Amino acid sequence: MTNHPSAPPLSTAFWTLADWAAAYRNGANPADLLAPLVAALDDADPAWITRLDGAALAARLERLAQQRDGAGDLPLYGVPFAVKDNIDVAGLPTTCACPDFAHVPETSAAVIARLEAAGAVVIGKTNLDQFATGLVGTRSPYGPVPNSFDPEYVSGGSSSGSASAVARGLVPFALGTDTAGSGRVPAGHNNLVGLKPTRGLVSTRGLVPACRTLDCITVLALSVDDADAALRVMAGFDADDPYSRHAPARPVTWPARPVLGVPLAYDWFGDTNAESLHLDALQRLAALGVELKPVDFGPLFETAALLYEGPWVAERYAAIAPLMQKHPESVHPTVRAIIGRATNFSAVDVYQAEYRRMALARQAENLMAGLDGLLVPTAPTIPTIADVLADPVTLNSRMGVYTNFVNLLDWSAIALPAGIRNDGLPAGITLIAPSWHEARLLEFGRSWQTASPWLRGASGQPLPAPMPPAPSLDGQVVLAVVGAHLSGMPLNWQLAERGAVLLEATQTSSAYRLYALPGTVPPKPGLVRIGAGAPIAVELWAMPVERFGSFVALIPAPLGIGTLELADGRSVQGFVCESWATAGAQDITALGGWRAYIATR
Repeated sequence: MTNHPSAPPLSTAFWTLADWAAAYRNGANPADLLAPLVAALDDADPAWITRLDGAALAARLERLAQQRDGAGDLPLYGVPFAVKDNIDVAGLPTTCACPDFAHVPETSAAVIARLEAAGAVVIGKTNLDQFATGLVGTRSPYGPVPNSFDPEYVSGGSSSGSASAVARGLVPFALGTDTAGSGRVPAGHNNLVGLKPTRGLVSTRGLVPACRTLDCITVLALSVDDADAALRVMAGFDADDPYSRHAPARPVTWPARPVLGVPLAYDWFGDTNAESLHLDALQRLAALGVELKPVDFGPLFETAALLYEGPWVAERYAAIAPLMQKHPESVHPTVRAIIGRATNFSAVDVYQAEYRRMALARQAENLMAGLDGLLVPTAPTIPTIADVLADPVTLNSRMGVYTNFVNLLDWSAIALPAGIRNDGLPAGITLIAPSWHEARLLEFGRSWQTASPWLRGASGQPLPAPMPPAPSLDGQVVLAVVGAHLSGMPLNWQLAERGAVLLEATQTSSAYRLYALPGTVPPKPGLVRIGAGAPIAVELWAMPVERFGSFVALIPAPLGIGTLELADGRSVQGFVCESWATAGAQDITALGGWRAYIATR
């Protein structure tokens, strides 16, 4: 592989998911768009380890055609993506950047199966810091992955190749992993979005673990919309993954004046360019109405220290114990030194460290109380590759100052581009929130992208404005209610007893009319789509899917549940009415909603 930092001259370079969808709507053939991409990868940078050959691509395209003929829902139809080389893809070697560890799995990871079922096409596997141990992208026998803006600088790691592939326009999104910041730091160093979900939201079955109790599979993308679209497909409970978790319903509405905690003091390690850009980002946030509240990060920094200075390093040893015991020379010297420290800890040390982590987690919980999240630099500095090779441990450690504690505290995070420094390198900000707050992170990301737009990766091309998100929560049904189930109305208790959570108040499209149905107890409206109406006020609620059936069983005729179109173009499940029931009913469309009608009675 040659060190070639520029992107190949592809007609699809830097396409977003919307661009791919538009091409297919206009009749493009996946084979015509994807074959040149695979051919170009031989001339790409060393981010790539294994590419699909022609036969493998043909087989995937044949499966894609069968999926399309089956009229299935394919939200990622024909979209290429790259995979960090510690995640299994059937038929492609999984190396973890260690040739002696390489094996060819027969079965793909669960997340790959979900993406392929949605129509996405794996193009290749990407380089990484060996065994996902590093935040710089230099700890690989395949060579360092250079920064997409300046090849003298690090790309960030350990998801270095995945970030490089997206930032150079090869693919619209790529999978990374994140235990200590590996899905966020490379996003910050390459002008990308890095979405790190809550542990267990995305199945890790088929991932070679770094720290199995902490690992997350992440998405790196050009835009917030693309990160959101990929996560919607990737997320979901996996009964065969013991670390998979059901996502509870969570509000998505962002406060009018959010309060974000920021560090009382920063250490930029002498990087004035990073400091200057971050201060500018804080000023832009303040201008948007965000309240920035300095808080003591002491408990968070102490938590972060546990990850590599404490016995959690033993998890990394457990993942590759046979290799460490029989062929330690096969492991990169820096990685071997870090993982080798596992033998210094006893079982007693593990429990004592866990007790300390829980105590610190309680302090962190108290710190987060009253805040909508934490706002930090994604990384405090960006070193050159030469400097990291000369001092591989110290400079790597600096990368994780604001990332290492997040998974230990079971939080979620999104890394966002913040702009270009005075030296031409990108830098980012990261919003950190409690677990299961991905929807709020994405909402913040869209607001930030709208107010401070960035270019597509390392290109000079602008991104389209973010689109309103379609409400969707893992394990939840998003339901639009229009009448007696609204907040404060007589039947709202039926939602409450099923654990439903109010997401937002909004309106339908103008294709509906609303009627007051005669003889109903308590009084109920009928919402009918007739094509010529007006926006009608509704509330969106998230209800656990396992309780939805019992709710639907309570709905009497002529009412039912169907698909509603919202004013912003989203589609959700909601109350509808059979049109025959409106004969003789009072048309109350002009009032705009059931509350307004009740107020007139």
